[in-house]
Amino acid sequence: MLTFNEADIMALVSPVFWPFLRILAVFSSAPIFSSRSVPLRTRVGLAFLVAVCAQAGLPEQPVVALTDPQAFSVVVQQVVIGLAIGLAVRIVFAAVELAGELIGLQMGLNFAGFFDPATNAQSSTVGRFFGNMTMLLFIVMGGHLLLLQAVIASFETFPIGSPTLAAVKQMRLHELGAVVFRYGLWIALPLIGMLLFVNIVLGFVSRIAPQMNPFAIGFPLTLTVGLVGIAFTLPMLDAPVLALMRLATAMFIGA
Repeated sequence: MLTFNEADIMALVSPVFWPFLRILAVFSSAPIFSSRSVPLRTRVGLAFLVAVCAQAGLPEQPVVALTDPQAFSVVVQQVVIGLAIGLAVRIVFAAVELAGELIGLQMGLNFAGFFDPATNAQSSTVGRFFGNMTMLLFIVMGGHLLLLQAVIASFETFPIGSPTLAAVKQMRLHELGAVVFRYGLWIALPLIGMLLFVNIVLGFVSRIAPQMNPFAIGFPLTLTVGLVGIAFTLPMLDAPVLALMRLATAMFIGA
C-alpha cells in the first residue's frame, strides 16, 4: 500500500506551485494577457500549463512547504517579480502610445478622445492607433515568446527564496520611467519635426497674405501631413519596439 507524508506531497507540489504564482502574476499585469477579453479562468489555466511545461528547463528549486514560516515571503517574492515583469513589458506599449499622444497633439486630434475600456483611461485616436499597431507587432515579432523566455530565465536570475528587496533593487524598475519618454520622443520626433515645419510655413503665409485665414487651411493641412507622415513612418516602428522589448526583458534574462 502506497503512503504519502507531507514531505512527499510538498516535493511534488512545490516545484509547480511557486512558478505558477510568478507566471500568473505576469499574466495578470502584462499587456494582451491581462486584457478584459481574456477570462480569468483562461489566465489561470494557461499559467498552470506553462508552469508544468517549464519544469524541464527550470533550475533546481528549494522545496518550500505551504506551512513553512518562509512561505509567505516566497509568495510575496513571486507576486512582486511577476508584476515587475508585466510592468516592464507594459513599458513597450506605454512608450509607443506616448509617441501617438504627442503626434496627435501636433496634428490637433487630441480633442478626439474616447474612453478605453481596456485600460480604464481616456485615450486619443492616434495614441490608440499606435497602441493597436504595437500589439500586432508584439505578436508578429514573437514578443509573447520573449516574455515567456524572460519569465523562465527569471528563476535563475531571481531564484525562489532570495530576498525580495534585493531582487527589486537589482531590477532597476525606477529607470523604466525615463525609458518611456526617451523612446516615445524618439518615435515621435520625425513627425513632430515635419508638423513643426508645416506650422512655421503657415506662420509665414499668414504674414505674407493676411487675407488668408490660417485657421481655415491650417487644420486640414496639418491633418493631411500628419496622416501621410504616419503612413510613411509606420513601417519603421518595428525597430524601436524590438529595442524596447529587449530592454524590458534583459533585466530578467540576466543579459
